Amino acid sequence: MQGFIAVYLRELLILKYRFKRQLAGMAISPLLYLITFGYAMGDVIRFGGHSYLEFLIPGLVAMGSMTQAFAIATDINVARFYWNIFEEFQAAPISNLSYVAGEVLAGMTRALLAIVVILLLSLPFGVVLHYGPMFWLAVLLNCFVFASLAVALAMLVKSHADQSLLTNFIITPMAFLGGTFFPVEKLPEWAQMLLSFLPLTHASHAIRASSLGQPVHSVDYLVLTVTGAVFFWLALHSVNRARD
Repeated sequence: MQGFIAVYLRELLILKYRFKRQLAGMAISPLLYLITFGYAMGDVIRFGGHSYLEFLIPGLVAMGSMTQAFAIATDINVARFYWNIFEEFQAAPISNLSYVAGEVLAGMTRALLAIVVILLLSLPFGVVLHYGPMFWLAVLLNCFVFASLAVALAMLVKSHADQSLLTNFIITPMAFLGGTFFPVEKLPEWAQMLLSFLPLTHASHAIRASSLGQPVHSVDYLVLTVTGAVFFWLALHSVNRARD
């Protein structure tokens, strides 16, 4: 437990040191999406009786929680390749489970902060959504999935440059194809089937349904839970190999 707290507090101290820059980075992209897509087309496009802004904001929450949770991988790689912090963790009496749990929780914390920023930015646009328990459960599960994936992949890359490749080939396509900007149901059936394997698709569906007051599907939460558990196990396995 002490090792887990130490890893988590270290990441919080780094976040505190970079807080203003991180906050600006978390705000700029959602604000641009809200203005260019949501505000400009909010009254023109409607999905299921809801304006495009009402459709877009839950998608931005899903995408923002994914990208910010996954961004912990960059900090891990900087610590590994430039500061050699991971070597200090190897020498310290900290279990691999404590290290993984601390980094995953740090990624989730940063993602939750980004979501608060998105929700605050959406207030001036006058959109009223429901942020109940099922909404936050879907958000937490999505953060857990991608923070765990971030730790797993951060241990596998051989250089800091490789991390940007993972972002370009995994996170960026998922951000645009995971039901964030358009309904997956509008695509052909074969495309819907392929996209159903993406965890962000289920996160977007669960977050949007709960925020719009629609019935939620337990399968979305089940997929996120199982995927998060698998990614967390992969993260632990990757740390075990890196420390051997």
